[in-house]
This record gives sequence, structure tokens and C-alpha cells, in this order.
Amino acid sequence: MLGKRRKLGRKIEDLKIGDTFTASSTIEDRELLMYLGLTDDANPLYIQHDYASETPFKRPIVPTVMVFGMISSMVSMHLPGPGSHIIKQDLSYPNPVHHYSEVRLRLEIQSINKEDHDVKIGVTGYDEEGDVVVKGTLIVQPPYASKSMNASSLENFY
Repeated sequence: MLGKRRKLGRKIEDLKIGDTFTASSTIEDRELLMYLGLTDDANPLYIQHDYASETPFKRPIVPTVMVFGMISSMVSMHLPGPGSHIIKQDLSYPNPVHHYSEVRLRLEIQSINKEDHDVKIGVTGYDEEGDVVVKGTLIVQPPYASKSMNASSLENFY
């Protein structure tokens, strides 16, 4: 990380209502097993094919927190980008994401509140069959502009 120049994401004055970012991702076994190991989550619905086959889901599903992780990454890396912070989320997950399903996620800025330094971002996500897997909103604080006169000397730390 040190030595690489990191730019901050878009500041609140650079954002417009209607700005969007779209990405797709597939959750592979590697990511799922890392999550389960890190959290010590032993839910059989997430990994045991024999158990999941006996549920309405028919096969193992991806934990919703992993879907949120993809959304959080999009906020942190793209819209608004590095330096952003999610302060509120109101998301629903109407359909499960199954292992190896491609998920297409779309973020759209719905409102900008300069007084509170936050933006409302609409979130929608679909699986490869077109079913909605996540929908809702986030309240995000975009990166703050550096006020220091020597801020440019700290650019390597962004």
C-alpha cells in the first residue's frame, strides 16, 4: 500500500443525482469458505448440499452479508469511491443468491444532502435469471476534502 498513490473518490460537490455505477460478480467457493472461516458461521444452508436440497432453496445459498460486501466494495471503490463511509443501510433480499450465480449490482445516487455531507444511493441487484436479489437504499458520506495546506504531501496515504 505504501508507495502507491491512492486517490480519494468523488467528493460531494462532484456528485450528481442520477450518477450510477454497475458491476457484476460471481461468488466462488473460495470467497464463501473464507467468509465462513472468518466468521465461524456454520449454517448448513450455506455449504451443505444435502441439507439445502431438503429446503425450499433446493441448493446452498450465499449469506446475504456477502452480497452486502459486494455493495460495500462498490461504494468504497467506485461510487463515491475511496474515502466513503456507509452510515445507514435499508436493504431487502427478496430472492437468494445461489453458489456460482452471477450477480449484477447497480448503484444510483438518488439525493444529495450537502448540509449533512451525505448522499442517498439506490441499490438494485439481479441474478443471471433476472430475479431481484437485493434492493433498497444506502446513506453514504462521500470522502471529505482535505483542509490541510500540505495535504498533497499526504497523497501516498490515500
